Amino acid sequence: MKKNFPRLMLTALSSGSGKTYITCGLLTLFARKGLDVRSFKCGPDYIDPMFHRAVLQVPSKNLDPYFTDRNATRELFTGSASDEISLIEGVMGYFDGLGGTRIRGSSFELATMLETPVVLIVDCKGVGRTVCAQIKGMLDYESEHLIKGVILNRMSAMLFPAMKEQIESELPVKVLGYLPEQKDFHLDSRHLGLKMPEEIEDLREKLDHLADTLESTIDLEAFLMLAKQAPAMECKSETDNQRQIQRQIQRQIQRQGQIRKQKKPSCRIGVAKDSAFCFYYEDNLKLLEENGAEILYFSPLQDQNLPDVDGILIGGGYPELYAKELSQNEEIKKDIFQAAESGMPMLAECGGFMYLQKSLKDKQEHVWEMVGVLPGECYDTGRLGRFGYVELAFPDGKKIKAHEFHYYDSTENGDYAHAEKPVGNRFWECMVKYKGILAGFPHLYYPSCPEFGADFLKQCARWKNRNAL
Repeated sequence: MKKNFPRLMLTALSSGSGKTYITCGLLTLFARKGLDVRSFKCGPDYIDPMFHRAVLQVPSKNLDPYFTDRNATRELFTGSASDEISLIEGVMGYFDGLGGTRIRGSSFELATMLETPVVLIVDCKGVGRTVCAQIKGMLDYESEHLIKGVILNRMSAMLFPAMKEQIESELPVKVLGYLPEQKDFHLDSRHLGLKMPEEIEDLREKLDHLADTLESTIDLEAFLMLAKQAPAMECKSETDNQRQIQRQIQRQIQRQGQIRKQKKPSCRIGVAKDSAFCFYYEDNLKLLEENGAEILYFSPLQDQNLPDVDGILIGGGYPELYAKELSQNEEIKKDIFQAAESGMPMLAECGGFMYLQKSLKDKQEHVWEMVGVLPGECYDTGRLGRFGYVELAFPDGKKIKAHEFHYYDSTENGDYAHAEKPVGNRFWECMVKYKGILAGFPHLYYPSCPEFGADFLKQCARWKNRNAL
């Protein structure tokens, strides 16, 4: 069945061009007008989708053409897209993919996969007619001719009419509007990207003001008309998608000679979620739920005890910013330590991996005790380590795609998995396996290896029933 999904990608020549706050401003504006608007983020970024969620109060999905092939990516999109308008925020520069030199994994590849019209955001600060040359270069280089619109960021109201006329008279592209420089609204960054939405004072009021501005500077009718030009896409019902995932899991399990008939496990997974641990792919959690898991959230910062669960997932985030608070919450550390020593299955990624280790040294050189179930000591290296996409191979033959993005490192990174870069000839050993724990710096994307998540839940179900007669 084919269905129309009006959609646009917002991209730019480079990072720092205004993609995120223009995307959030438009999401705010469309939601305020009563449209059923959905948002997506190209690439592995965790933080930009948090801003999308802050606007819409609904999950924002990552779509990553390195993690999933064309068919899977289209299914992930159609499974969550809106019938009215979906906005996809690009990553980095439009053509920047693997290693910064490849098309694969780029916003351009995703736009091509989804047959999505593209709106180019151009930063016009300190630039005049040269903008025409920048846009022309992008149009000439782009083989699929998907760039249909332009938004001029940091453009003055006085200069805009002349620039719009100049661009549209010389180039086959529609200028959809502009945004004056927003001196009172900045999305500040730190070592892992933008600051969290809850850390920005009066974010809602600032987004409302931004939406007010865009309402008067963007041709919304032309914007929506362009989104409606996107071709129809093959669409499966949610039930069909669930069946497809289950069939894929079964086929892969059978190919590996494992159990041929798999019953959905019934188990409860505790997911650490607070300001220290907040980096999760929506599709990872969805895959666990679709395979029988009940998700229970808890906070290592605030809660004194673990909920009644059969397994634990601790994602990435900013444990280094909350090292003192995490260290001083002795009760939940003790709960997690005892659960780990008892063999409870646990997955811990990046910040979660750091939390399970012996200690964490902050930027002030203060050493804080962590859970201590793993022997490593974490420290700040002052630079990104092993940055980028990787593929992990495990001893049982499973392979899963992931990415690493961290300034901290550990004295004990483990050697349970073999990691390889998709570009170049770099590889290394990583991941600690101890009792029921699998932990390391890579952020894993479960849909790239669906049986990985299914096997984790089987382990949780076995642990739950360990004392059954």
